[in-house]
Amino acid sequence: MGRLDGKVSIITGAARGQGETTARLFASEGSKVVLTDLLEAEGETVAADIGAATCFVKHDVTSEADWRRVVETAVERFGRLDILVNNAGIMQRTPVVDCSVEEFRGVLDVNLVGPFIGMKIAAPVMRLTGGGAIVNVSSIQGIVGRAGTPGYTASKFGLRGLTKTTALELGTFGIRVNSIHPGGVDTPLIRDAVAGIEMTTETLDAAHAHLPVPRCGRPEDIAPTSLFLASDEAGYITGAELVIDGGMTCGYTGRESR
Repeated sequence: MGRLDGKVSIITGAARGQGETTARLFASEGSKVVLTDLLEAEGETVAADIGAATCFVKHDVTSEADWRRVVETAVERFGRLDILVNNAGIMQRTPVVDCSVEEFRGVLDVNLVGPFIGMKIAAPVMRLTGGGAIVNVSSIQGIVGRAGTPGYTASKFGLRGLTKTTALELGTFGIRVNSIHPGGVDTPLIRDAVAGIEMTTETLDAAHAHLPVPRCGRPEDIAPTSLFLASDEAGYITGAELVIDGGMTCGYTGRESR
């Protein structure tokens, strides 16, 4: 018996990386899954590989119309909606003084406004079946700042706060809302973040070798936390923020500069 038997999930940014891994895990635990992404070919391939328990919808998370279509697809295809994982996000590495207003707003639109719209549209549908669970994928940069990423850091801090406000508002309706805060994770997002520098698993692991868990994270390290928070096992957890970072935010080991 799966931990998500009978439930229907929407997972954004699920064409690759952490979103794909989460979608595969949820499906293996019994959930019907609507995968969404802008990467249409990749998303269709993942959905086809997982099987009949899934479908793919091309989705711009900054669009209210797209969000309505995604939620309607979940209900039309699978009959209900129980879980939303706001995973889609973009990275930006431009210092404050060099970052244009357009770039800053663009990151906020995807990483913060997108989840806001999703929760706004999904929550009333979740209420119809007695509640559900929302998992917002923030970052350790929603816990501590990082130089050179003003838009990304602001969006992830914002998502952390939005999670708590929404948890307070939706608890009455049986909807739990939590955020997860991964550290460095070996996904296309981090590999693409620094233009002109080739990143491999080995180089990423070396860059994280000073951590208490001395390696870069993997999507497989993160997805089980989303599964737990989406499942009935987390029925008394809402408004929480779970850090999954190999100990990155614990403090200094003394090995960072070696």
